[in-house]
Amino acid sequence: MAQKHVGNVIGRFENAGFSIVGCKMIQLTPQILREHYAHVASKPFYPEIEQFMSSSRVLVLALEGENIVAKVRDLLGPTDSKKAAKGTIRGDFGTDMMKNVVHASDSDENARIELARFFKADELFKA
Repeated sequence: MAQKHVGNVIGRFENAGFSIVGCKMIQLTPQILREHYAHVASKPFYPEIEQFMSSSRVLVLALEGENIVAKVRDLLGPTDSKKAAKGTIRGDFGTDMMKNVVHASDSDENARIELARFFKADELFKA
């Protein structure tokens, strides 16, 4: 959001053939972030994650497509933007491990959990 790459990122998802089935802008609260990052909330670096992720609004998207989790992760590149190849979203727009532009679910199960965290059922639409 801060670097104004929203249109470019959404365009890449659409150009890859994904359908947007949910979209909204939110401000992440400490409570949501502690739930979302529970797997690292006890780590020494977690306060930096919470500070960064709550520093501005974010756009949450629900995407639909065949083999969506793996294809989105390929499109994004590795979490550390410095290691991401040019042509990937993180390689082109990210600046480091923390400021990597986009979060993506790492499994179908986590995608279902995360969709429920960020969207009400009536906020998701079938393509």
